Amino acid sequence: MPILIQGKNEFWKSRSMSTARNNMLQEVDARTNLVGHNRLELLLFRLSGKQRYGINVFKVREVINCPEITRLPHANEAVVGITKLRGNTFMIIDIQHAMGMEPLTNHSECSVIVSEYNRKMQGFLIPHVELIVNKNWEEIQAPPKVAGNDNYLTAVTRIDDELIEIIDVEKILMEICGGEYATTEQDFSDDINFAEAAKQCHILVADDSVVARKQIKRVLDKMEIPCTLCNDGKAALDQLITWADKEAEEFDRLALVISDVEMPEMDGYTLTSEIRNNHKLKHLTILLHTSLSGVFDSSLLEKVKADGFLAKFDADELSTIVKEKIENFSKLLKDRGLIS
Repeated sequence: MPILIQGKNEFWKSRSMSTARNNMLQEVDARTNLVGHNRLELLLFRLSGKQRYGINVFKVREVINCPEITRLPHANEAVVGITKLRGNTFMIIDIQHAMGMEPLTNHSECSVIVSEYNRKMQGFLIPHVELIVNKNWEEIQAPPKVAGNDNYLTAVTRIDDELIEIIDVEKILMEICGGEYATTEQDFSDDINFAEAAKQCHILVADDSVVARKQIKRVLDKMEIPCTLCNDGKAALDQLITWADKEAEEFDRLALVISDVEMPEMDGYTLTSEIRNNHKLKHLTILLHTSLSGVFDSSLLEKVKADGFLAKFDADELSTIVKEKIENFSKLLKDRGLIS
């Protein structure tokens, strides 16, 4: 049953990240109990027109009335300005303008979705929020191919025969803030043993965001590690099963599975659980990552049986973890006679 957003400040008080850390972790822990249930919550809103959009509630810190905003000179046109909330200063983005629509004008009548991606806060200015719905990840589909590559969708779903477009927030932030092509500054060419092992390994990457896939692939390309990219958890699981059944070379050389946490059709938690429950796949090394910031601890890794967790995209941090996994896996490659 959808929950109407009434009395926004009161409703979101329990969701605010400004509450005590233990309360925050309890809420996060409750959400991670969705492992195996493959479910998510979407915050729905409209921009201009009748189209409804959604954003994953797990990415939202709170929803507030539009605060006082200080404009920034020479900022991106979609950046309304900056504001300060409980000691945190962050930018406010007109998400409607960022997506190529007419900019919002009556800011005082708007709401702001306060979110946190990659350890940075930002606010998204919208006309108003509508409701929260609980959906099964299997009901979340990839955008239709006819949408092309210039859209801002990471997924779509349907509610009462109405198409809901789920926004690729990472893409919007990347266009505004830059950094899409950031890659590791580390040089691996001097480590001959690693360089040789890296070329003989393979990595599977599962992420629904085209921006995130490009970021990760750029790091792996710099390390000269072959990889396969999948748009969601189900596609990744199907690929792994196919490789395992065919005893494919990619499977023998598979050093690591890198998976986003939130994806359409099958989330990263469920993907991890499915891998661990499959006797052909359960030995695989899995690294989970998310754009959410600082809300997980080691108990989560134990719960989902992942082998590592990356709290945000950081090219150097990712390359360090990948190098460690490759070095460990190279011993198996030697045992299998795939490297000398």
